[in-house]
Amino acid sequence: MEFLINELMQEINHFINEDGKITLFPAKKKNKLLVLIYLSSKFDMGINYTEKQVNEIIEQHHTFQDKWLLRRELIDKGFLERLTDGSSYWKKDPQPKLEDFHL
Repeated sequence: MEFLINELMQEINHFINEDGKITLFPAKKKNKLLVLIYLSSKFDMGINYTEKQVNEIIEQHHTFQDKWLLRRELIDKGFLERLTDGSSYWKKDPQPKLEDFHL
């Protein structure tokens, strides 16, 4: 896993600052997905999160003040799941892989 994170960081280093925070959400689909893979690694498997907790984790790991975009993308791309009323979120198991998106 350590190797995969290091490899991932090399690919997205233009979007991550020295503190490990996302500074820009990329325009290209592949880079967007790589950033989402990175961000999803900040959530633990098997834990139920409130919306507030999800927002706090996202806010800790980005600088451009759009937690709503990142939360929506994590859900839409299948990295996080939630109850329809938004009262509980969790990391999807298994996590999508880049090749699942047929780029």
